[in-house]
Amino acid sequence: MNVILLERLNNLGDLGDEVSVKPGFARNFLIPRQKAVQANAANREVFEARRAELEKSANEKLGEAQSRAEKLQEHIVTIMMKSGEEGRLYGSVGTQNIADALVADGHEVERSEVRMPEGAIRALGEYDIALQLHSDVTVDIKVAVVEE
Repeated sequence: MNVILLERLNNLGDLGDEVSVKPGFARNFLIPRQKAVQANAANREVFEARRAELEKSANEKLGEAQSRAEKLQEHIVTIMMKSGEEGRLYGSVGTQNIADALVADGHEVERSEVRMPEGAIRALGEYDIALQLHSDVTVDIKVAVVEE
């Protein structure tokens, strides 16, 4: 199924690109979340009429993400957890725990923005975690997991 992207998406394309995706991905994710519209003559005309508005909106989102990244630069988040022998945690620290700690510190962060490619943290220590605030803006923070 061909769709026209209404915003920049990693591994897919930029604003205005016409890409071919699987029908389920378009129907269940892209179109309901207004990230794309089905590529047909009528939608192409509507998109070209709205292109300037969409580009302005994308630039505003990028600027907002860059300002949030500046505030988070070199930020250290401390999370207290119970641990057993040899520093192993009872449970784990995941994306929701990190997002909640950042919100408690006064930052605007969604759970979906926290990137943990190695999975959940299961031991005490200090870890580097990436926050992807925008498709073009990624900032690294430190997460210190300490014993309660």
